[in-house]
Formats: sequence, structure tokens, C-alpha cells
Amino acid sequence: MADNELIWRIAGGSGDGIDSTSQNFAKALMRSGLNVFTHRHYPSRIRGGHTYVEIRASDEVVDSRGDGYNFLLALGDSFARNPKENAYYGNEEVKPLSENLDELREGGIIVYDSGLLDASEIPDFEERAEENDWHVFDIDLRSMAREHGREIMRNTAGIGVTAALLEMDLDEIENLMENAMPEKILEPNRTILHEAYEMVNEEYEFDHDLRVPTGEHEEEQVLISGSNGVAYGALDEGCRFIAGYPMTPWTDVFTIMSQHLPKFGGISEQVEDEIAAAALALGASHAGVKAMSGSSGGGFALMSEPLGLAEMSETPIVLVEAMRAGPSTGLPTKPEQGDLEHILYTSQGDSCRVVFAPGTPQEAYEQTRTAFEMAYNYQIPAIVVIDQKLSGENQNVPASAFDRDPNPSLGPTLTEAQLEDAPHDPSGIFQRFSHDDPEDDGVRPRSLPGQKRGRFLVTGNEHNESGHIEEDPDNRITQMDLRMKKLESIREDLDSDPETSNQTYFGPDEADYGIVTWGSSQGAVREAVERLNDDGHSVKAIGVSDLMPFAEKEVTEFLESVDEALVVEMNATAQFRGLTQRELGQFGEKLTSLLKYDGNPFEPAEVVEGFEIQIAGNEEAPTANTRLEPAVSD
Repeated sequence: MADNELIWRIAGGSGDGIDSTSQNFAKALMRSGLNVFTHRHYPSRIRGGHTYVEIRASDEVVDSRGDGYNFLLALGDSFARNPKENAYYGNEEVKPLSENLDELREGGIIVYDSGLLDASEIPDFEERAEENDWHVFDIDLRSMAREHGREIMRNTAGIGVTAALLEMDLDEIENLMENAMPEKILEPNRTILHEAYEMVNEEYEFDHDLRVPTGEHEEEQVLISGSNGVAYGALDEGCRFIAGYPMTPWTDVFTIMSQHLPKFGGISEQVEDEIAAAALALGASHAGVKAMSGSSGGGFALMSEPLGLAEMSETPIVLVEAMRAGPSTGLPTKPEQGDLEHILYTSQGDSCRVVFAPGTPQEAYEQTRTAFEMAYNYQIPAIVVIDQKLSGENQNVPASAFDRDPNPSLGPTLTEAQLEDAPHDPSGIFQRFSHDDPEDDGVRPRSLPGQKRGRFLVTGNEHNESGHIEEDPDNRITQMDLRMKKLESIREDLDSDPETSNQTYFGPDEADYGIVTWGSSQGAVREAVERLNDDGHSVKAIGVSDLMPFAEKEVTEFLESVDEALVVEMNATAQFRGLTQRELGQFGEKLTSLLKYDGNPFEPAEVVEGFEIQIAGNEEAPTANTRLEPAVSD
């Protein structure tokens, strides 16, 4: 927990403009020279229900939400279904204030809209404020907004109050408003921003010491989410077709792709269900276009059959699986890493696919590009795994991270001239699935529909060299071995250049203890490792992204170098630890899981606490909503 940081939380109801207001404020903080990280919390309802967005801003690098927060702007829920205390879900109108107090740090600031909220409805509010030395400002933002004609502008008034209390300059905020708002709403919003700012300075005295940190970026920054990273990586890698069906949180990737594809001459199709989406993308790829699809857990389950078809027909495709908490509908707007085994093994027979799990927006960009390269170079499905956390959280990234050449290559395909000399059966059908392996990597070059002498059969059945259904045992073994050989070749490809490893390392190389994690939990682990070493522990960490084929060499070297390791993941059944034990069973006695599955992502302090209890021998009972589980019984 850093002292030189602002962690600002804006809370209201879904439909109150919380997301757009926080996005603009985060951009203003970034453009002022700070590093920012946002965290989104929202209910699975179309409108209404307590929602908040948290912005962490610091002059130091921030890769995770913080431990608690220090500034609350509570607008109240203007779309509350029932504001009565005895309603089934309680008084929803006041929840943006009442449900955000437990995590507010001592000495923190509370600004609440007294035009909608009544703090006296919250038991012990005054006592808690005094006990925690909170600085409370009840300001009628609603009336202020109504005076200017639009109640939604209480958001802008709240930003003006925030800026005044933090002694912040309004220039960057106004610049963003000018770029984002049409003229007819710009002026009233600019007026209410200044009115709220000046009112606070004139009418309120405050003695808190919370201020916005100062910083400076060495190069231009952009504010993006993991969904942006996936979409931009796909576009730069030459993807020109996407098919999908909306499902939270996959919808973000689908929407971004749909907005940008027409600019590149591409096509986006929203279809009737996820089976059709994956099948349509598979057809586009077969026709010679780089294509992708995706969904979240329940929708991805429907893609099992097309996924198996891609493996059997050796048709390249990239799928995105944006995890959320399950089973079934579960917690559709909350993060969890519970789909790992489903992603690795769904479909029919032995899995033959590539799976990457990036941990940051920049990794999402890079590993999506790698997923396309592996898919089209090896004619195999590749899956990019993100989750609700990585999908929707925004983080500043250097713009130069995206300064890479595009790659339109479709992988090993034959020209018509090459097809003249390629093997054909007596009927003239191209032997697409020849038993010969020219590069000894399991890949046989393909033809594209419409090419002269390139015609072949495609089926979900096991097939012979020309694609005809074939049940001969020798043919089955040959075809299966060639498909599975691709995973060995891909692993060799990924290991060929240590400088381009997808795994991420934190902490001193010679540390005694380790933390292992995967995907979006990586940021909290990185910060936890820094704190643990500052406190005198000897610890390092690895964030594993290569899940299939597994990063065996790197994880082996890491686990061999430490005495014990904590495996950090967001699920109840230790799925990643189970994968590690399956691939590297010799390390079972070294591993202990730190699990969290309450619908909230890890905070750095929770990882620190888990490490100190399990590895460092702290005998105090855990306070975090997490669970420790050794791989073997003590």
C-alpha cells in the first residue's frame, strides 16, 4: 500500500454514467503524467443496482487494484428498484454509500450526493466516520445538476468537487470533455464543473492531506483494457472476420472488433448462437481469411463441437474465452478463473490446440498475435483466455507497444503452380492430408477453395489422405500422430527464443521461495512480491501464459530453484495447480494453493498474507476471504 497514490472510487447505479465518467477521469489522470489502473464492479442487471469503478493513480507503476481505497464519490442509485429498507434487496438507493465503507482507508474522503442519499439511514455512519477519521462532505449534486437541466450531470459536478478537494487543475478534464462531448452538452457540463469546483473552494474548509500525486511519462501512453489488447492484436495480425453472439464479458472484444473491422475491409457477423458463431468463423478460415470467434463460459461450451471439427479438419481459427464465475450463469459480471479445465479439454477425443492466458492488456495484444501465428502456421485452433477482470479493467500502456508490422500471412498454403506437383488421388482430389510430413512438424500445406487442382474433402470423421472417411487402424495412427506432433513443434517454436517468452518473472533470481500464478492475477502477485522482499522475505514469482502446450521447461526451472511455492488463482478447485501437477508431478510436495472465488479479484495484501501464513510461518488466522490448500496433506 503506497502513500503516494490516489485510489478514487465512484459509486452509483447502473445507468448513472459511472463507467463513462470514470473512463474520462482516468484518462485525465494519465495525461497528467500518472500511471493508472481501473477496476470495475457492476451487477448483472440491465439498469439499476449498485455499481462502482475504482481508479488507482500513482507516479509508480500500478498493475493491480490496491488494498482498499482513499476517496469515495457516492452518487446514490437513481434507478433503484425499491428504496425501502425492508425490500428484498434492501434499500438499493443508499447502497453506493453504505456498501462502500468497509474498504475505505483511515483518513479517507467521502463525498456523497445529499440530494439523493441520506447518511442517517446508515446505522453508525457518524460513529464510523469519527472512528476512522473520514473527511465527509455532503453536497447536493442532484439539485446542482437539475439547475442546469440534466440530472446526469451530477457526475460532472462530482468531478468538480473531487478536483477541488484534491487541489487538482481542471485543464486535462476540460480537454477530455471537449473531445468527448457534442457542443450542446459541452457548455452546461463545463459550467457545472467550474461551479462545483468554485463552490467547494469558497464554502468548505478541509484539512485532509490527500492530494493527486505528480508524475511524468517518458513517452506517449494509451489507456486500454485486455479486450482492447485482444482486438488490436487480432487486427494487426490480419484478422478480417469475426462471428459472435453477445455474452458478458466476451461482448467487449466482439464490440471493439465490430467497430474497427469495416475500416480494414473486414466483416463482423452477429449470429443466432455460439455454435453458429464458431462454425461461421471456421468456414471463413477454410475459405482463406484469418478469422476468430469467442464467448464466455456458457457460450464457449456450445463451441465444443466446432472446436473439435477445427482440430480434426486441421483448420486454423482463434477463439477467445472470457471467463466469468460459474457454474451455469453463476456470477455473470464477476471475475473467476474457473474455466481452465473446460478450455483445455472440451470437445471430443484428445485435445490438439494452443492455449494462452495473458495477464495484462499489453500481453493480451502480444499473445493474441502469437495465437494467430501459431494457429495459421500449424493449422490448429488457438484459444486466448481472459476473464472479466482483465476484460474490463483499464491500464495505461506505452503507445510504442503496438508499433509492430502487420502480418497477413495465412501460413503454409500452396499456390496453383505448387498444386500441379502436389500429390493427388486417381480422381484428381488433392491429398490435403498426405501421410508425408515435409517439414517434420506435423503440418501439411493446404489449398484454398477455388484453386485449380486444390479440391479436397473436409469432414469431422477420421479421414484418409484425400479427406474421405477412413477407419483403417494404420491410417488412424498416422493421422493422429501427425496432428499431435504439432504440439511438440509448437513448444519447440515457443522455446526457441528466450527473449520472446510469454512467461513473466518478478523478484530476485536467487530467491528461496516462489509464487506461481496465471492470467489476470499476475498484477496483484507482482506487487505482493515487491512488498514481501521489502519486508525481508526472499521470494520471486512466475506468471505462466503458455497453458497448452504447457511451458514445461520454464516452470520446471522455476520450481527447481525454490524450496516452496504458492500457487495463486481465482477458483475453488485449484485448476492451475492441478495442471502443473499433471505436467510436472515431481513438484507436488512443494506446492500450496491460495484460492479466491468470492467474485472479487485478488488484492496484493491478500497474496502477502497467504504467503506469510503458509511459507513464512505466520501463526495468525487469515483475515482475507481466501483459502489455503496444500497439494499434499501435511
